[in-house]
Amino acid sequence: QLGNLLIKCSTIFLISFSLQICAIAHVTAKTMPHEDAECRKGSAPNIRDPATRELSVVVPSYNEEDRLPLMMDEALDYLEKRQKRDPSFTYEVIVVNDGSKDQTAKVAKEYCKKYGSDKVRVISLEKNRGKGGAVRTGVFSSRGKKILMADADGATKFADIEKVEEGLKNLQPWPKEMAISCGSRAHLEKDSIAKRSYFRTLLMYGFHFLVWFLCVKEIRDTQCGFKLLTREAALQTFSNLHIERWAFDVELLYIAQCLKIPIAEVAVNWTEIEGSKLVPFWSWLQMGRDLLFIRLRYMTGAWKLEAKKCN
Repeated sequence: QLGNLLIKCSTIFLISFSLQICAIAHVTAKTMPHEDAECRKGSAPNIRDPATRELSVVVPSYNEEDRLPLMMDEALDYLEKRQKRDPSFTYEVIVVNDGSKDQTAKVAKEYCKKYGSDKVRVISLEKNRGKGGAVRTGVFSSRGKKILMADADGATKFADIEKVEEGLKNLQPWPKEMAISCGSRAHLEKDSIAKRSYFRTLLMYGFHFLVWFLCVKEIRDTQCGFKLLTREAALQTFSNLHIERWAFDVELLYIAQCLKIPIAEVAVNWTEIEGSKLVPFWSWLQMGRDLLFIRLRYMTGAWKLEAKKCN
């Protein structure tokens, strides 16, 4: 009898605790994000308008004065050579300075001078919003038929854009012109485990399990910062995005799955670059909380998906 009583009490406690977590997730949820100022200004480029470039590259940058030049040199060298081979290919690189305290904006503006403001643009945010917020700002101000997210550290070889482009092409026909191709480091997992501490490996597996259990089941590597989206897919996903910190990639792909947007996962070359802003334990803890709240907030209706229309 005592055992049955303990089981009943434990069950009641777990149900009560779960309901409290759901209530907290619902009450603390942000309302639907408003479009950024860059998207509202009539004279500024707007994700809702027809594309005028083949490719937009969005580079979120926070205190990246040291790492940004290597990435920009490699990316622009590739893009310029590609344009010479194919004059019909047009591009823009949008560096979003996410409230940096160093000379990131100054470094980025040097590329504007060198290549012209039509090819390289810099958007500076007064306050740090997080990687997701920075990428979202850049996407809202993009002009490309396709939009590539690329990290400022240059960890992924920029020429691998051809691999994610092929992944996007293989998804055709795109339903309602929507498709996403994700660069992936999953094929490098065994090598990376050998170099990591046991604790960091445990955190990694824990995070992967939460991503799979709560949000995204079909993509092994949700966090690689090399993702290519069609313009329509970018409009629909980023217009519904709420998370602005590290877990934004997971919400982005969760939204894509809910909207039945086809997603490809493509192996890319990747090298770990020193200077990561990710703090192993606390960042993983924050992401774990965000993953739980993503699922609960959509499940309880605190966050709802809305279809967006182009101009």
